[in-house]
Amino acid sequence: MAQKEELFPSIRTAAERTDLLPETEDNDDESEEKATQEVESLCMECGQQGITRLLLTSIPFFREVVVMSFRCEHCGATNNEIQSAGTIRPEGAVYTARILARSDLDRQIVRSPSCEIVIPEYELTLPASQRGQLTTVEGLIRDVITDLSTDQPLRRIQDEDGHNKIETLLDKLKPIIGEDDSDDETDEKVITKASTKELPMPAFTLRLDDPAGNSFIEFVGSMADPKWNMRTYPRSLEQNVALGLVSADEAASNKAVIKEGDEDEEIGGGDTGVNEEIFVFHGSCSSCGHPLDTLMKKVNIPYFKDVLIMSTSCDRCGYRDNEVKSGGAISDKGKRITLKVEDREDLSRDILKSDTAGLHVPEIDLVLSHGTLGGRFTTLEGILEQVYEELNEKVFTGDSAVVGEDKVPFELFLGKLKEVKNAERPFTLIIDDPLANSYVQNLYAPDPDPNMTIEVYDRTWEQNEELGLNDIKVENYEEEAADGAEKVAVAS
Repeated sequence: MAQKEELFPSIRTAAERTDLLPETEDNDDESEEKATQEVESLCMECGQQGITRLLLTSIPFFREVVVMSFRCEHCGATNNEIQSAGTIRPEGAVYTARILARSDLDRQIVRSPSCEIVIPEYELTLPASQRGQLTTVEGLIRDVITDLSTDQPLRRIQDEDGHNKIETLLDKLKPIIGEDDSDDETDEKVITKASTKELPMPAFTLRLDDPAGNSFIEFVGSMADPKWNMRTYPRSLEQNVALGLVSADEAASNKAVIKEGDEDEEIGGGDTGVNEEIFVFHGSCSSCGHPLDTLMKKVNIPYFKDVLIMSTSCDRCGYRDNEVKSGGAISDKGKRITLKVEDREDLSRDILKSDTAGLHVPEIDLVLSHGTLGGRFTTLEGILEQVYEELNEKVFTGDSAVVGEDKVPFELFLGKLKEVKNAERPFTLIIDDPLANSYVQNLYAPDPDPNMTIEVYDRTWEQNEELGLNDIKVENYEEEAADGAEKVAVAS
């Protein structure tokens, strides 16, 4: 018995099947064997009947999609579109790829109608569109250049300021594609793949943000690609309304209920009632100088101690910063926490890393000296993600970018770090804090955690000197001050 044909074969399989079909003018008898399905559709340009071809295919490491291509033989109108063949994902997804070499321009992109594309280096944002798109990074940049260049002559007359801004953006995007050669006979430009050109290319970041989770950007090799990253996030109520998952009336009623419930809630309250007041400190933004407020709140961490969480956010320039400080006295001893991470459940553990703590992952030779990243109250996944982002951004781009032979081993290191932060391999996390102000959540509290070891040790004289504790005297300091004054008087 013949095997059941796959409903969503890969594009390669569909192409191979098409190559095996005999070349005949009349394909009606072979419609069942063709890779694409053809449907007559009305052309919106001329009103005649055109042909829409549908290809049901699957993208490796992604999901099933339907690729649609329309063409009208009467007026030549064409249109291409892609739609997801699956359901809307329970969470939104953000895909980030760093385009550093011309070979990265060949990465495939699946863009759903709800996907927003951002290139932060050029302050370029492509909002959600009415149709999906299957293209490459090069194809996306070419489309942007074409769309922005279309109305430039008219824009130069009607809006000269807007014309100049768009022209500046086009001057930055065109070096990515490079100049196309011209045909000597027809004097027309011949489009050449940008990835094959021997020209310098500016590096940039491509970010796809899709609340539906149905967009994708190709990685190279495996998901440990150091230039590629994916994260998921819970959708907001507004995003659920935009996707049609929640009706507008239901959203409005939910907001009314939430607002009514918040009327009697005091600032700083929670499930257990009012904890501590939120303090507000007025200041100025260190980035743009605009006035802003810094919020501070004392929080009690169960089975640990009180901590102070400080948050700063500037509405003018978008600068954000947060920091965590210990709210208790200085400990007499240091603390070393060792956690054996075996699965993704351990990545959700809460972690308080003080500004005096160091972090070490021996399996990949990752060492963060004391004070790196400052104070952070997050999860294990969050702090590893921040380490990855910081190293990835500063190594591949910026003034301190690694070049030459040193770049290859660092890419391998980032690949290992990515496997660690995704819990694809077991590893050991060691947090060493001389002031014992760091904390890792115990999932078995108040019982001991079998995967976590806490070691308390005496600080060395060098550690106390570095922390400034050797010069601190909290007893009989008044007597020493009086003796010092007498000695000064006698000397004089």
